[in-house]
Amino acid sequence: MKCATHPGVETNLRCGKCDKPICPRCMIQTPVGARCRECARLYKLPTYRVSVSHYLRAAGTAIGIAAVCGMLWGLLDKVVPFFFVLNIVLGAAVGFACTEIIGLAVNRKRGIGLAVIAGSSVILSYLVALLVPWGLHFSLFDLIAVGAGIFVAASRIR
Repeated sequence: MKCATHPGVETNLRCGKCDKPICPRCMIQTPVGARCRECARLYKLPTYRVSVSHYLRAAGTAIGIAAVCGMLWGLLDKVVPFFFVLNIVLGAAVGFACTEIIGLAVNRKRGIGLAVIAGSSVILSYLVALLVPWGLHFSLFDLIAVGAGIFVAASRIR
């Protein structure tokens, strides 16, 4: 029997999926056995196939939710005098909220790019909280809160 891709090569090997004759040069070893190139093609899961339109939707949603969360963050800091632990919890809550809204906007897609957008939305919400008239005052604990928010956002959507 001759290889389907290389007609000059004798082989006794067949693709484990489509039963096409293959030679050792065109064989791809997979966890379930030898496959031809067409059958061995590995695809990304649909959850991780993120298109440009998904990135644009995620970026637009991130800007909107960051503005809202930033205003709320600044308002809550003025209304309730936060201790640093509560501010860290609030930063993580902002990261969670941003990630959930972005996830809904992109139909629960996941990926590194979306994690970067979600983490950036936490940073943007902190900047909004600093810039509103009633907002936060810069401190080291705020940076820890932003770090906690970025961690929560990136770990939930990655």
